[in-house]
Amino acid sequence: MLGTKPFEETQERGDLRDMVAALLARELPPDRALALDREGLFAADAWTALGKAGLLGLGGDESAGGTGGTVGDAVAVTEEIARVLPGLAVDYVTCGMAMRMLGDGTGTVGSPATAAWLPAIASGEMICSFGMSEPDVGTDLLNLRTSARVEDGRWVVKGQKLWISLAHKAEVAFVLCRTDPPEAGRRSRGLSVIAVPLDQPGVTVNRVHLAGMRAAGTCEIYFDDATAPLDHLVGERGRGLALLAQTLDVERVLAAGISLGIGRAALDLHLAHLREREAFGGPIGRFQALQHAAADSLADLSASRALVATSVRAIEDGRPATALTAMAKLVAGESTARIVDRGMRAMAAHGLAEESAMQMYFRDARLQLFSPVSNDMIRNILGESLGLPRSY
Repeated sequence: MLGTKPFEETQERGDLRDMVAALLARELPPDRALALDREGLFAADAWTALGKAGLLGLGGDESAGGTGGTVGDAVAVTEEIARVLPGLAVDYVTCGMAMRMLGDGTGTVGSPATAAWLPAIASGEMICSFGMSEPDVGTDLLNLRTSARVEDGRWVVKGQKLWISLAHKAEVAFVLCRTDPPEAGRRSRGLSVIAVPLDQPGVTVNRVHLAGMRAAGTCEIYFDDATAPLDHLVGERGRGLALLAQTLDVERVLAAGISLGIGRAALDLHLAHLREREAFGGPIGRFQALQHAAADSLADLSASRALVATSVRAIEDGRPATALTAMAKLVAGESTARIVDRGMRAMAAHGLAEESAMQMYFRDARLQLFSPVSNDMIRNILGESLGLPRSY
């Protein structure tokens, strides 16, 4: 019988999924997950358990303090977390990006100071966040206003970042800021990534309360001459955007993994309702119209999963993957929005009740259409990949 679980996976990958699912069943039973979402709280106990299991270190080279693993492993873990609490999966992706940025195994990305954080990040003892978006700057990062200058032997950072996950719990934020004037015709030059400690007088972190992904802990950060040691520069000065660009393919496919997790969980609830809910003398799942909606959702989920798997193989094989990961992010996000909408229509008020996880998936799926990058910008990237003139 068809199901929503992935097929054609290796035994090792299936075992990894089972391990993550069992861990989350212990740490985040359904009532607990819904309570954390409702109250907008960070799942600290689950985070610690993920760290102890070695899952937060996925993506970081073992020689640098990570736990290795493949991109496919990280996608599987991301999906399993998103099935239970999508907001926590957003934070997991943030951690994974830090592991990939700092722990690439070459020893050339971070300074000794930042490299020393890797084991603590991998264990869950240290939490980090990324500061890129600003109130007036989302996709167009070349126009960001946050700046950093060297003064008295340290970095001094001034500006504001918005839509920053986990900043209220983080010890440090990897901040993209303007450190040097742009080169002629190359505005991306002059942007740098600086690891700024958040527990200092020059930093103010405020929660921003969203309708979706409440447990992710979305924040705004104000830097009012905040300081950081000179060796908190990550990568090469003035090449911060290029450094972050190296992680974009993985970020997009992990974002698609979040969509897969939400879509799979929502479809499972949808199917359970069709089997259990009775009307007019029998289960409502016998009605053809409702069967067709569920069938469309299974097709959407399966097609998204196949595209994600193709993208993962390209990344792991070292082949160009930008167009593939862009399509995976686009298709998985759009498909999941449809899957959750169909599930909500079938469950009606039962799905909208706060006691149902469907309402959480319904809200959280909306962010997958524009986070971490809008699907319209993804379409722009794909248009350019087709050889059409650049539209932005």
